[in-house]
Amino acid sequence: MLKRFFVSMLGTMAGLWISIFLLVFGGIMVAAIALGKSAGDNAVKVKNNSVLVLDLAGNVEERYQPASFMAYIQNGENSAPTLEEMLTAVRSAANDNKIEGIYMKCGGSAMGTAAREELLEALKFFKESGKWIYAYSDSYAQGDYLLATVADSILLNPVGSVDIHGVGGMTPFFTGLLDKLGVKMQIIKVGTYKSAVEPYILKEMSAPARRQMQQYVDTIWSFVSGTIADNRAIPQVEIADMASNFISQSPAEVFVQKNLVTGLAYERTVDNAIRSQLGIDEDDDINFISASSYTKSETVKNSLLSSGHDHIAVLYAVGDIVDSGDGGIVGPDMVSQICDLADDDNVLGMVLRVNSPGGSAFASEQIWEALEYFKGKDKPLYVSMGDYAASGGYYISCGADSIFADITTLTGSIGVFGMIPDLSGLVTGKLGVTFTTIESNPNASGLSLVSPMSDEQHAAMQKGVERIYDLFTGRVAEGRGLPVDSVKAIAEGRVWVGADALQLGLVDRIGSLHTTICAMADELGVDESDIVAYPKTEDKLWMQILRNSDEFSDLKVGDCMPYDAETARMLKTVKTLRNMNPMQARMEAIEVR
Repeated sequence: MLKRFFVSMLGTMAGLWISIFLLVFGGIMVAAIALGKSAGDNAVKVKNNSVLVLDLAGNVEERYQPASFMAYIQNGENSAPTLEEMLTAVRSAANDNKIEGIYMKCGGSAMGTAAREELLEALKFFKESGKWIYAYSDSYAQGDYLLATVADSILLNPVGSVDIHGVGGMTPFFTGLLDKLGVKMQIIKVGTYKSAVEPYILKEMSAPARRQMQQYVDTIWSFVSGTIADNRAIPQVEIADMASNFISQSPAEVFVQKNLVTGLAYERTVDNAIRSQLGIDEDDDINFISASSYTKSETVKNSLLSSGHDHIAVLYAVGDIVDSGDGGIVGPDMVSQICDLADDDNVLGMVLRVNSPGGSAFASEQIWEALEYFKGKDKPLYVSMGDYAASGGYYISCGADSIFADITTLTGSIGVFGMIPDLSGLVTGKLGVTFTTIESNPNASGLSLVSPMSDEQHAAMQKGVERIYDLFTGRVAEGRGLPVDSVKAIAEGRVWVGADALQLGLVDRIGSLHTTICAMADELGVDESDIVAYPKTEDKLWMQILRNSDEFSDLKVGDCMPYDAETARMLKTVKTLRNMNPMQARMEAIEVR
């Protein structure tokens, strides 16, 4: 009887597990078939008389990065088009006879000034083809307005505003909080201007940090105000006056009077203006197509190469430089990708697109060496700098044959620091936990987070930081063909904008990613469209299933998360500190608005 019971139970369990397996496997197979069918059936086709829509709202990333499962469940998918998508769409549309014009919906996008520089360049290229651009906003944020100034028609809601306020940033200082907690940050650094550590040891900005920030803020504002002035035929001094006198609080009619906008209109009437421009009836539908969809259309995809043809590789290095993980510029992954491209006979040369404030000094050195391996294959290496290419971001750039930067790119910050917390004031002083250490040799147990560093430990760490700094400046001197003393004179952890970096010899030319690609294409004697972007950004199966499932399409647990934006930013900072390599080649956190 007992034997029969166990046989019956085991049989039931086996049947249950087989059923679950078949259900899951069958579900995946059905989803995969459905996705394959969906991909085939939903190939984007561009209709005649179409209008490309640039939806400027939300956080605009440099390039699409597949989200982790938990990030997708918590926050959903970022619906804003990426900079890569917008640049590709705008330049492709300029030569597409099915695209008549562009409609810019300015809803408040978050992107760097250098990114806006590059998008402005592409929009001007589009206009030079003889096509038109319409812009509309309920209220223009300064960054979106900068882009809108290139439009033929700038429309504003009758109760809206245009925000021109200048350029500035705010740096939080955590020292007061750390003092209350009994936590002390022990700092080892090289570079007078290496101010990334200041928020953890000071209560306000140091004089050198303030000096350098004021310099690049003024340069960025000069670009922004000068561009607005040129595009709207308004004296630059008047733009500065508007910024200083709260122009955004004026009635909408004032923006028309001052030529900041061409007219006032409610959003629902903008479509009629576009219909009139297209020469179609008011009852006709407008063939709008988003930037993301357009880049997936046959028109654009047919013009792109596959990696099996001779081409220029455009390798994106975006985010923090880290030793491991699944986000940012992961050292081992980037090294592997670079070496693969070096060994690929179809790769004629590489444009490294850098948008990074730096990070791990060790990972930066490994990437630098891999790029030297690439150059050793007699293939040209150019660097295109985006919003940031600073500290470790400059480290991986400095050996390139030619470096291009935008006017407002933040670069340089050639310096190194180490930051080790001393939690003894919290753990022992406040919580009463004490420790006894037994060692075979002095420092055998290494650095401790629950006791301050000894003088000998601090001296050893300082020596290590200086060694890395000497290596860093030596790499820069070698790559830029400058004496080491000259490099150290402009290093010291100081951040420079692209325009100043050009004068100092840190970059070779002012120019966008497109300019960089064209320069390499000219050197190699190939067409500028002979490019392939790396690394590949294919979604995992679970992402495709969730994205295409009506059941999950609106699932955003993040909407219910009990964190506001500031708390979320602080939590991100804590996570970053926890995962940091002890030796950092990183610029300070800057948010310029």
